Amino acid sequence: MADFRAIADALKAGRAPKVKAQVQEALNEGVSASDILNQGLVVGMGEIGELFKKNEVYVPEVLIAARAMYAGLDLLKPVLAASGAEPAGKVAIGTVQGDLHDIGKNLVSMMMEGAGFEVNDLGTDVAPEKFVEAAENGAQIICMSALLTTTMPSMKATIEQLRAKGLTNVKVMVGGAPVTQAFADEIGADAYTDDAASAVDAAKKLVC
Repeated sequence: MADFRAIADALKAGRAPKVKAQVQEALNEGVSASDILNQGLVVGMGEIGELFKKNEVYVPEVLIAARAMYAGLDLLKPVLAASGAEPAGKVAIGTVQGDLHDIGKNLVSMMMEGAGFEVNDLGTDVAPEKFVEAAENGAQIICMSALLTTTMPSMKATIEQLRAKGLTNVKVMVGGAPVTQAFADEIGADAYTDDAASAVDAAKKLVC
């Protein structure tokens, strides 16, 4: 049977070819794609996230692990889609209008995918209307990042537009270096996190 622990360990070590081979082997054995995802890739990415939170690994290691995760995920996605497997939740993520920083956003996006969420990455310099459109198209969580204090008001504008459209069930998460819990409370965001791993934990709570 598939060795989920070995898949998780290979992912954590950033060994993309090994993860791909082990995932393919498990699929060939008839192991379900959702089991491989949840017991192998999600576990490995979750453990990397915990190490990242404790400053035991850093951004480069997380990016290398994420690359290994995608090597496995690319094999699983078509199988999961064909089986009608439900994602953990649907997330739309982007850096807000006027802001072109994307490293933090990319980390959160990778960690979310690693945790089984369906992620729509809207990129950088995303206008409030684009976030609203994503919510209208089924996103359950809108994740906004800002690295400049001058672009933070765009987060408030997005939340106001979501409310104006009656999209009150859509949850909003915010983050980025200048963003604080106090600011998140002030603009009516549902969650604020200061690192990628915490963002995954918050997202899971919001969709449970």
